[in-house]
Amino acid sequence: MLALSRKKDEAIIINDDIEVTVIEIKGDQVKLGISAPKAVPIYRKEVYMQILDSNKEAAESVDAKSLAQLFKK
Repeated sequence: MLALSRKKDEAIIINDDIEVTVIEIKGDQVKLGISAPKAVPIYRKEVYMQILDSNKEAAESVDAKSLAQLFKK
């Protein structure tokens, strides 16, 4: 992990097209602004983990035999 120090209104650039800017610092909270192409999904980690869990549950609930029958036609 790369750890960087930034002050309010300072930014970092990721891969030429993503910019993360420190918008505000209040106590132990930091507000970040993220500029990225619309095609780049951006999630809070806890939301992303819920999405992964939901996708895993959905994939496990699929009956492979029934699915194979759909594609045989």
